[in-house]
Amino acid sequence: MIITKTPLRMSYVGGGSDLPSYYSKYGGAVISTTVNKFVYVIVKPRFEKGIRLSYSKTENVLTRDEIEHPLVREAIRMLNIDDDIEIVSTADIPSTGTGMGSSSSFSVGLIKALTAFKGLSLPDLKIAEMACNLEIDLCKNPIGKQDQFAAAFGGLRVYRFNSDDSVSIESVTCNKQTIKKLNNETIAFYIGGTRSANDILKQQSADLNNKDKAQAMAKMVKLVWDMKSELESQSTENFGAILNENWEIKRALSNDISNSKVDEIYDIAISCGSTGGKLLGAGGGGFMVFHAPSGDIKSAIEKSLYKLRRVNLDVEPTGSSIIFYQ
Repeated sequence: MIITKTPLRMSYVGGGSDLPSYYSKYGGAVISTTVNKFVYVIVKPRFEKGIRLSYSKTENVLTRDEIEHPLVREAIRMLNIDDDIEIVSTADIPSTGTGMGSSSSFSVGLIKALTAFKGLSLPDLKIAEMACNLEIDLCKNPIGKQDQFAAAFGGLRVYRFNSDDSVSIESVTCNKQTIKKLNNETIAFYIGGTRSANDILKQQSADLNNKDKAQAMAKMVKLVWDMKSELESQSTENFGAILNENWEIKRALSNDISNSKVDEIYDIAISCGSTGGKLLGAGGGGFMVFHAPSGDIKSAIEKSLYKLRRVNLDVEPTGSSIIFYQ
């Protein structure tokens, strides 16, 4: 039996520049961190013939071609696995539409588990590349690359998406005190209304062919380096302002990114003293995160948004790992 534990991610600045329609022309960059919420994948030999899957539903099939779950089906095909096998997945938060890259975390954890099942130990870069191939090329999902790399590598990092389709990874050098301060000054809420990001990302990808939209994205990419510089100076003073600028640019890219509910929640947090925030993911629903530079501001936000479910999202330093192998 093999069990993998793979973190979800919280993207701060630059999201959308990891779409090929943008980075293939201009190069993109995202700064993000993995958080202390995880996807778990269990892979084990099955005594009975066939394949058993357990996720939000249960599948019992005899061959891999009969599998309904596209990521599992294509991963097993990609790795040429014909064994009688059982695969179980579970997660700390809802598995779709939350804006935290849960699909890619599942893909990374699944590939890590299946390659270990085959007796292979692959580097993080290879796991991330295989997850991108699985989701983007084999399953034809109109998504970018940031989530797969974040899940594989973990921690607070900058991912640079190069026009030649390669990805460069840079750590953000923060001391423990800065990470602790960042955790203390961040407050997140689950706002519900989850939706698939695919339609939003498909439209966003098409929009990036527009010169004005591409220029707006370039401003978001510049903010990646502003935030990296801010955090590496061991400061969070301008963290919220950078988040806010990125959010204002992003929400102007498409009418699908925000809505009246999201705008109202955002305005309430700002009125309580937050210096900035954002909706995680492509848009529409899921989780919102805000910068609260003091305990009083954090308390005021929590009281004003008491109807929402507050969720602790702290920086997680590690990427996908095997936590049980027998």
